[in-house]
Amino acid sequence: MDEIDAPAPPVLREPSLHRRILDEVEGKILSGEWPPGFRIPFEHELTEHYGCSRMTVNKAITELVKRGLIERRRKSGSFVTQPHAQSAVLEIHDIEAEVRSLGLPYRYERLARSERAAKAGDRKLLDLPAGAKLIELVALHHAGPRPFCLEERMINLQAVPEAVAEAFEAASAGQWLLGQVPWSAAEHRIRAVAAGQRVADALRIATGAACLVIERRTWSGGAYITHVRLTYPGESHELVAEFAPTHPKG
Repeated sequence: MDEIDAPAPPVLREPSLHRRILDEVEGKILSGEWPPGFRIPFEHELTEHYGCSRMTVNKAITELVKRGLIERRRKSGSFVTQPHAQSAVLEIHDIEAEVRSLGLPYRYERLARSERAAKAGDRKLLDLPAGAKLIELVALHHAGPRPFCLEERMINLQAVPEAVAEAFEAASAGQWLLGQVPWSAAEHRIRAVAAGQRVADALRIATGAACLVIERRTWSGGAYITHVRLTYPGESHELVAEFAPTHPKG
């Protein structure tokens, strides 16, 4: 019986040098090794490091500029950009999805959780009777190596008694509530504020730095479910809304 020659194994091609430079620089940025504001090596330094032409390095850097990961500054060099997040004003958005849309790893950190009686201000916010109980939470949402958003939340235990059994250590209260309670309406308030010491320490920004604050109340079946205050560093966040004109006879 004649022997049949086995097919030759496929030839694995090495990635082009342009692709290698692109992937390695992008990897350092997305991993946080090169954080926002970091000046990447000059093109002549990368040319020497990779043993290639200046044109090859320039092609890779230009592509990263187009992706929004790097910005060129005249006479200064190229720097890792600060990711710029956008939130729709009238949406209840998932902060984890918002971070991942920037191409950055997400991490949730619960800072504090307590069960207590509602104070006068809390009762006004959530329309609660005297003696009502609530859960108070403070948490940080991280994008890569940096804090992305400070969350301060109250949950009405009359509306969501199941929250008593939740520690909110592994996942945020926002994610849990979206899956637990079918909210029917929401109210947003948006403000620009200067960071006080407590917020500045949590977000690792300078005291007095501009911040964007979104306060939201949601309710269902005539009862308020939760009030949350989300504080973002102002330089890395903006709000986006779309409006359409309504015909006067419509």
